Amino acid sequence: MTKLTLGAHPYMLGFEQLERLLERSAKSGNEGYPPFNIEQTSENSYRITLAVAGFSEDDLAVTVEDRQLVIRGRQADDMGERVFLHRGIAGRQFQRSFVLADGVEVGAAIMENGLLHVDLTRAQPEMAVQTIKINKNRA
Repeated sequence: MTKLTLGAHPYMLGFEQLERLLERSAKSGNEGYPPFNIEQTSENSYRITLAVAGFSEDDLAVTVEDRQLVIRGRQADDMGERVFLHRGIAGRQFQRSFVLADGVEVGAAIMENGLLHVDLTRAQPEMAVQTIKINKNRA
């Protein structure tokens, strides 16, 4: 039995890039840290919130790379003279990736009470009707 992919479906023309995005998202290696929420804040806007307790703004980087929102965290080593009897607060580096659809733009990134909020908006495409003229074949 042949596997029918999204890009090979006869009625789905030009969706090969979507299939590649889905594959890339599945391979992105996101583990469960840090935990996050995604909420819809209006009909055309979203907010991703990551729990980044212990990280400062300087420890975090928010970038858009090839239609993918990438959030990285890396704390500077400041162990020095500190002796931990118990260390239960995670401070390891992380990378979270989110694939963005065409038309989705990243707005502000805001730190608040140990949470990093990243706001996204989706532009509404204009609905257009295009009429294609049919020419006679002069054979």
